Amino acid sequence: MTYRVGERAEAAPAPTAFEPDPFKRAKAPDPVQFEVNLVAEAGNMQHKTGSVSVNIPGFSPLTLYCDEQPPVGEDQAPPPLAYFCAGIGFCLMTHLTDIYTARGIEITSLRLEQRVRFATNLGHMRELGHMTNGKTELVETHVLIDSPEPRDRIAALLAEAEGACMAHFALRNPIPWTTRLVHNGDETVSRSGNGA
Repeated sequence: MTYRVGERAEAAPAPTAFEPDPFKRAKAPDPVQFEVNLVAEAGNMQHKTGSVSVNIPGFSPLTLYCDEQPPVGEDQAPPPLAYFCAGIGFCLMTHLTDIYTARGIEITSLRLEQRVRFATNLGHMRELGHMTNGKTELVETHVLIDSPEPRDRIAALLAEAEGACMAHFALRNPIPWTTRLVHNGDETVSRSGNGA
């Protein structure tokens, strides 16, 4: 059995429900605003294929594969929550490495260990006629750094990286959200909130 995670895509995703925004360069002190766009399609059982791209020039679009374990899936690709959790950790590590490089902070080793705890009644309550519910209960991040630098400089590195990490911002702050359902070409559900 072939296990697939992803590969470089030939073209960026082409959504039909919204028009992707073009990337615009910012002038200081304005922040750079960008977006990540995804178009995903369901296949057989729990197979899903997604085309994803960052609209900043120079980023290649990707095709990602997703699956679940038996009996609902065939375990041929990572499940969606694996991508979610990896994204949280990798985003923070990107900012840590970028900041210590830019600031000239000497790092001997950097390792991130993370636990994300979830709860769902998907596997046992649906058969009894209950609605399926799920939640994220905990995101626990351990940043393990070896460095000859003073303790306060490494603590400041983490604080700046956490402040710069967009994934951690989304975890810690209410953010606006919208969900639309288009059924047979007609919008039948439109919900939104401010995350509070």
